[in-house]
Amino acid sequence: MVHFREEGFFLGLVCNVMKFLSLKNINLNFGGLRALDNVSFDIEKGSICCLIGPNGSGKTSILNVINNFYKAEQGRVIFNGEDITKLAPHKIAEKGVARTFQNLALIEGMTVIDNIKIGRHMTMKTGILGGLIYWGKAQREEINHRKDIEERVIDFLEIEDIRNEYVHTLPYGLQKKVEVARALAMPCSLLLLDEPTAGMNADEINDMVRYILDIRKYWGITVLFIIHEIGVAMGISDKIIVMNFGAKISEGSPGEITEDPIVIEAYLGKREFKDEKNPS
Repeated sequence: MVHFREEGFFLGLVCNVMKFLSLKNINLNFGGLRALDNVSFDIEKGSICCLIGPNGSGKTSILNVINNFYKAEQGRVIFNGEDITKLAPHKIAEKGVARTFQNLALIEGMTVIDNIKIGRHMTMKTGILGGLIYWGKAQREEINHRKDIEERVIDFLEIEDIRNEYVHTLPYGLQKKVEVARALAMPCSLLLLDEPTAGMNADEINDMVRYILDIRKYWGITVLFIIHEIGVAMGISDKIIVMNFGAKISEGSPGEITEDPIVIEAYLGKREFKDEKNPS
């Protein structure tokens, strides 16, 4: 019988279980431009993690690599213990990874409810012929999916009053909420949100913050999101990852990030950092 006496062995087992999403040494290039430079980080299951950084720092590229919309030249993406680096985007979605986009990807000529239903298409079991006939099994399946969307997603995001509106008639902030609803319509365990509060007023931002917290609290979904409102990131994140020029310059809890001189210098500049520490 083999006995493992070192505490480090057991600690390693625990850490491996907790790593729900891992990026390992990701490099991404666009021609001669290095978009991501040896980026690595881990996210724990059930946590809320935020990516922050200036425009062009590589935040959206990270989400696109996770989905394999962008193919990394080097590195691996491990999700729920499985290497998904080379899987097609729709296969990654089937594994339980849902997302929204920085630029709206809604179908303007469709209603809110129909846009949300698109998020469920990969779970449909009815074949093409059954869908064309739309009778019996196909009809029952769509009714069941629609009921779940109405009772779970629409009620959760409080968009009952706009469910039959065409999305192109809605304000930008509401369209962003519809995108979140479409992502949640797909059964998922990891939700990637690319600037979910963009274009929103203060009240809408507060609502979105509450939704993100409740998504984790009631559904147990792990959330990785990009945001420019630093105060929001600090207020709701378990971990913050700071990007600059395609590289990760810091990661840690909100408290650790606010005390990191590298982060302060990247956001405020070296002079401001010195003046703040030694006010005259």
